[in-house]
Amino acid sequence: MRETKGRKKIVRKGKEVRKRFVRRKSCKFCAERVENGLDFRDTARLSKFTSERGKILPRRISGNCAKHQRQLSTAVKRARSIALMPYVTAE
Repeated sequence: MRETKGRKKIVRKGKEVRKRFVRRKSCKFCAERVENGLDFRDTARLSKFTSERGKILPRRISGNCAKHQRQLSTAVKRARSIALMPYVTAE
């Protein structure tokens, strides 16, 4: 497994140029060493990765790796199909 380090990002504000250190988010499932896949019945964990409207959060916001993001989306879709999670929350 490859550890990613933060990248420097140039921020321009007016004429001054500042370099800021940006750290990538780490995958929570890799940190917990989830190997058997995500359980679609664990709605408390899955709801952390959905927005208030019920949409699945993208990788760049949630910080998941590609493998676990695919497993997450499959688990959320399965939980929705058997009515454990809502498709859309009404306002």
